[in-house]
Amino acid sequence: MRKIVHVDADSFYASIEMRDDPSLRHLPVAVGGKSDRRGVIATCNYVARSYGVRSAMPTAHALRLCPDLVVIPGTMEKYRLAAQQIRQIFYRYTDKVQPLSLDEAYLDVTDCLAYQGSATLIARDIRRAIAVEVGVTASAGVAPNKFLAKVASDLNKPDGQYVIPPEDVDEFVRKLEVSKIFGVGRVTNEKLLRLGIRTCGDLQTYSVIELADKFGSFGRRLHELSFGRDDREVISDSRRKSMSVEHTYPEDLKDQTACVKQIPDLLMKLRSRLRRVDDDYLITKQFIKVKFNDFSSTTVERQVTNGLPQESFCRLLDEAWQRAQRPVRLMGLGVRFVDINNPALAMQIPLFDE
Repeated sequence: MRKIVHVDADSFYASIEMRDDPSLRHLPVAVGGKSDRRGVIATCNYVARSYGVRSAMPTAHALRLCPDLVVIPGTMEKYRLAAQQIRQIFYRYTDKVQPLSLDEAYLDVTDCLAYQGSATLIARDIRRAIAVEVGVTASAGVAPNKFLAKVASDLNKPDGQYVIPPEDVDEFVRKLEVSKIFGVGRVTNEKLLRLGIRTCGDLQTYSVIELADKFGSFGRRLHELSFGRDDREVISDSRRKSMSVEHTYPEDLKDQTACVKQIPDLLMKLRSRLRRVDDDYLITKQFIKVKFNDFSSTTVERQVTNGLPQESFCRLLDEAWQRAQRPVRLMGLGVRFVDINNPALAMQIPLFDE
């Protein structure tokens, strides 16, 4: 049984602007384009939403609904930096992270050992870390699959989370409105309502064949989701890479002390290489590789320590050395990172006229 967490920052762009200017916190705030330039609202805070303002709404219309709306031009670089910080937090818990946008991602924490493997407590700690370190709030959904986790993350916004335990899935989906199913837009929802289908429980009364006849290829998907079934895996960033430096020594390093003496030179070379890496790469882990004189090798890696201090690699070396305690012929230091310059992380709505 998988443990999936869906994390979604609350009104992300607007929250960043309120973080940077606390005087905006109790005002209706939107990030978007100018009303006299056919601008569009990219996002807005919850005060603005209470007036009916929504994402993708023309700014001119938003101002008619809320004349006191504070409209701020977007600063993508600032949002990208905050997204990097959030993603760094995700990778403390799992490598299985699937970004959906700058402010939203799926995490598979099935194998995470933090909090004795409790996905509920992991999600709570992720939200706490985002609030403390990034200065914005996030909501989360916890469930056995991606479909239910995403639905759950919307149920207790803002700054909350909702958990659907495996034993509660059947009861939860029976009451779930079909409009919550991803892919069910206004037209499909109206068609379902005409058939008397309002909830997934109503949808369950139809066979796969009947739904395929009425909705084509989407009918089978509707049938599966109406029972809360979703076998899709969390697809990690396929562009994740690593960078390392290593050296084969002409004479074996006889003991751990001799190995420790080689770390400063290797680390200097690694840092030199990293300086040439674009800012679009986010370091998530650091590792050490050791090849012994019998040609066996081992690698030890840990979550990255800020600044990559020499002491952190020494601790990795100590663990690697204990695995064989033999003379060493090769050592290497490295880091693993993700490329955040990924189309999957691009904004979902074209950003405003200037």
